[in-house]
Amino acid sequence: MAFSIYQASIPVFIRQLGHLGAILNKAEIYAASKKIDPSVFLNDRLAPDMFPLTRQVQIASDAAKGAGARLAGLEVPSFSDTETTFADLQARITKTIDFLKSIDPAKLEGSEDRIVNVKLRGNELALTGQAYLLHISIPNFYFHITTTYDILRHNGVDLGKADYLGNP
Repeated sequence: MAFSIYQASIPVFIRQLGHLGAILNKAEIYAASKKIDPSVFLNDRLAPDMFPLTRQVQIASDAAKGAGARLAGLEVPSFSDTETTFADLQARITKTIDFLKSIDPAKLEGSEDRIVNVKLRGNELALTGQAYLLHISIPNFYFHITTTYDILRHNGVDLGKADYLGNP
């Protein structure tokens, strides 16, 4: 079977965003059960120079919707980064998943060889769709999902590998 950039991207993003939503739900329940102000989790970071949890979720969302749009030749939807609650983050995840589901798989056909222009830390990069997906987009997406998981796990939320990977 030939490499399908659609199968390697959109369903992967949708699935993992669903797991992210479930992880955030567990965190919200944990915070309530322990009478911890949710902002403790939402504003926490692993190191002083890292983004807080809310920004980690926003960037994961941006990575997924940005990849889907760029690979499909669509304009990347702009979401304001104003989330301050678990409910706000869940709504953003839902909005991202809805956008990804709206992308016609046919729009991604041939995008593995199409040039994708992206701005990364002030530098303009021109990459093939496949290189962009495999070397920039997916690693960035998973980095921010993993960092969200790590922040919550560090704060005592009962999470394990099954929460991160989900059911096959």
